[in-house]
Amino acid sequence: MVMEGDPFALIEGMAIAAHAVGAGQGYIYVRSEYPHAIAKLNAAIALAAARIAPFKIEVRVGAGAYVCGEETALLNSIEGKRGEVRAKPPLPAISGLFGCPTVINNVLTLAALPHILTEGGAALYGSHGYARSKGTKPIQLAGNIKHGGLFEAPFGITLRELIFDIGGGTASGRPIKAVQVGGPLGAYLHPDQFDLPFDYEAYAAADALIGHGGVVVFDDTADMGRMARFAMQFCAAESCGKCTPCRIGSTRGVELIDRIRAKRSEADITLLEDLCETLKFGSLCALGGFTPYPVMSALKHWPEDFS
Repeated sequence: MVMEGDPFALIEGMAIAAHAVGAGQGYIYVRSEYPHAIAKLNAAIALAAARIAPFKIEVRVGAGAYVCGEETALLNSIEGKRGEVRAKPPLPAISGLFGCPTVINNVLTLAALPHILTEGGAALYGSHGYARSKGTKPIQLAGNIKHGGLFEAPFGITLRELIFDIGGGTASGRPIKAVQVGGPLGAYLHPDQFDLPFDYEAYAAADALIGHGGVVVFDDTADMGRMARFAMQFCAAESCGKCTPCRIGSTRGVELIDRIRAKRSEADITLLEDLCETLKFGSLCALGGFTPYPVMSALKHWPEDFS
């Protein structure tokens, strides 16, 4: 919505970042599923070209691989290679795109730069937020919720406020069973955790993550064992295949959850926990590293759904 609604904020933010680091070339990587964003960015770049010269910006269209959200897989894709994670070091800041030192940030970070430089960091960001998480966050409410959509809220807001005050509760009118925060690999949060402040450190302490700010609501008819299986299946489908824990571990995870749900055994539960630990600490990137979050949170809060 930022790229379609105010592409100049992103372009100006990139020009500021380029001036700060001495970069002459910038790239915006957009999935092919967003044709309106691509068209508006190209039109805005053409209009702004003279004002940001000698800095140049080019839009690169990706095929839609989820793993290309990881910075080094994104670099490979821009270079025309397969979207596969690179081992680090070297870090992209040392050797990134085409072997050059590269600064990589997401749209929201870069689009915030003009506002921060205009208003001042303390005045704009320091007055909003919670603890170390300053400023605001665009939050997407989806799933079984009455008023879904994209909302901007300051860090520190609770899930309870998001779901009930803004979202209006479930669309079905049934009680909420779980809320997933942070995308398809975010942890499932139990209603007991709804007063957790929307803050990076608070979520990390609760073995959860904010990620891109996606919030998906499930009512009490949801099968959390099936949702845990979906996380492993998603990882298996989207894995770039570079590292063994993600490539093989996710497939074994699907098989293991199926076995547990067919005939639960404590030995298989222990094996699933060990597999999740291997994925979390042995994967090269966050795709495999985050897959255990929804699985372990579902197993912790709704063990009955694994019977």
